[in-house]
Amino acid sequence: MSKSIPEVELNDGVTLPVIGFGTYKLNGNEGANAIRHAIDTGYRLIDTAYNYENEGTVGEAVRRSPVPRQDLCITSKLPGRYQTYDKAVNAIQESLYRANLDYYDLYLIHWPNPKQDHYVEAWQALIEAKKWGFIRSIGVCNFLPEHIERLEKETGVKPSINQIELHPFFNQENQRKWHEENHVATESWSPLARANDVLQHETIQNIANQHHKTASQVILRWHYQLGAISIPKSASPERQRENISIFDFSLDHNEMDMIAGLTRPDGRINDQDPAVYEEF
Repeated sequence: MSKSIPEVELNDGVTLPVIGFGTYKLNGNEGANAIRHAIDTGYRLIDTAYNYENEGTVGEAVRRSPVPRQDLCITSKLPGRYQTYDKAVNAIQESLYRANLDYYDLYLIHWPNPKQDHYVEAWQALIEAKKWGFIRSIGVCNFLPEHIERLEKETGVKPSINQIELHPFFNQENQRKWHEENHVATESWSPLARANDVLQHETIQNIANQHHKTASQVILRWHYQLGAISIPKSASPERQRENISIFDFSLDHNEMDMIAGLTRPDGRINDQDPAVYEEF
C-alpha cells in the first residue's frame, strides 16, 4: 500500500486507501496505459465494474505495473441483470476471468434494483464468493439505509462499504450520517460531479485561491475530511498527480460548511434515485 495515502479500516478489517482511481470509460491499450500510470503515480485503489466493460483493461494495467498485486486494492461490481443467486455467482467468476485476477479486494452490488427485488439473493452470492476466496471484502453501491438494513436482517452480514453519488452539489448528509452510525464506510462516485460547473464555482475557486490549490484538490480534500473515500478519474498524468496531492493542506470548518452549502435538492447528475432507478 502506498504510504503517502492514509488508509481506512472497514468493518470487516480490510483496509483501503482514502482516495482511489476511477476507470469508467478507460478502455483498451490507451486505458491500460492511463491506469498503469495512475498506479505508478501512487494510486493503489482501482475501481471498475462489470458494466464498464473494462475489467480486462484494469487487469492488463495491473500486469504492466511493477507494483505487486498484493499491494493493490481492485474493486468491481455486479450488474443488475445478474442479481439472481446463480447468475451472480457466475458473473463474479466471469469478472475475475475478464481481469485475469485470482480475487477482487472489493466487490459491490452496483444498484439495488428494488423493483426486481433480487438484491438479497445477489448479496448471498457475494457472501459465498467471499468464503470461497474470490473476494476479500463485500459491499454495495447506491443502497438506501432500508436496503442495507434488509441485507443484514436476512443474511446477518452487513456491507463493509456503500459507494454513493457524492459531490458538492449533492452532499448526502443524511445518508453519510447513517453510514457513520452503522459502521458502513462511505465511498464517493463522481466526486468532482463530472461537470466543469462545480470546478468553476465561485465558492470553490475562492477557497482554492486561499490555499494555492486547484478546485479539484479542494473538492477531494473536502471528501477526505468528510470521511469519504473518493475515486476521481483522469487519463491525464498531470491531473492524476494533482488529484492525489491533497494531504499537505486542510479546510477549516467554515470552508467545509461553505462547500456543503452548495448541495441542491436536484443535485443528482442523472437523476438516478436508488429508490426507483433500475440498472441492468
